[in-house]
Amino acid sequence: MAQLSAALNDADAVVVGAGAGLSASAGLTYAGERFERVFADFIQKYGIGDMYSGGFYPFADLEEYWAWWSRQIFINRYEKAPRPVYDRLLELVRDKDYFVLTTNVDHQFQLAGFDKKRLFYTQGDYGLWQCSQPCHQKTYDNEEMVRRMVAMQRDMRVPAELVPHCPVCGRPMTMNLRTDSTFVEDEGWHAAAERYADFLRRHQGLRVLFLELGVGGNTPGIIKYPFWKMTAQNEKAVYAVINREKPFLTKQLLRQTICVTGDIGDVLAGLQQNMQSDAH
Repeated sequence: MAQLSAALNDADAVVVGAGAGLSASAGLTYAGERFERVFADFIQKYGIGDMYSGGFYPFADLEEYWAWWSRQIFINRYEKAPRPVYDRLLELVRDKDYFVLTTNVDHQFQLAGFDKKRLFYTQGDYGLWQCSQPCHQKTYDNEEMVRRMVAMQRDMRVPAELVPHCPVCGRPMTMNLRTDSTFVEDEGWHAAAERYADFLRRHQGLRVLFLELGVGGNTPGIIKYPFWKMTAQNEKAVYAVINREKPFLTKQLLRQTICVTGDIGDVLAGLQQNMQSDAH
């Protein structure tokens, strides 16, 4: 913790790489009490075991499909996380030159107050829809419609008139989530990608802290491996990883690596205390 405090304090820039473990620490769990409370009727009818698998369930029609998805979007995208983990993270990096790269799609960074110009959501956004084809490379905000779906659904179905269709070709809309080759990378996605690339270019050779939070082994090519590569290319860089599970590391970077195993929220709270003590 002392090493991590020092690395954060000394850093010219911080690149946060956030995976599902960060949101899980903040209370956005996809199974257990929260899931059972919101989806009790779907669990009883279909035996669905968690929110993730429910997102792939072959519902019989679009009215039922959007009854499920509107609830999932609402509690994970438009409700703030139960625990203030994202808020703690913002307090730690607020006065730093920072950028966030994340595979999370719940937008909790913005709900906590992070600058949206410093965020790159690589895998999509629960708050966006796209054409299921897709016939064009554009996404659509869904907040107003999702709130109506949640309020108006009955017996696990939304009214037929609320089922979204593409305004161009008329096909059903779908989530803007990277599950296959139909994922739409719209103008906002490309603008964020360019801002991230520019941030990395401007800080080459400086004291950069690559702070990896809750990244698992599903898609290491998005955050973990690039962080390793950029740390290896910059002798002033530090690669720090916080994970509840024991993370996998590379021996070649041990001299530049700080590893903390534990709940991310608890670790960030301890880090805040450390840095406040150092300041006094």
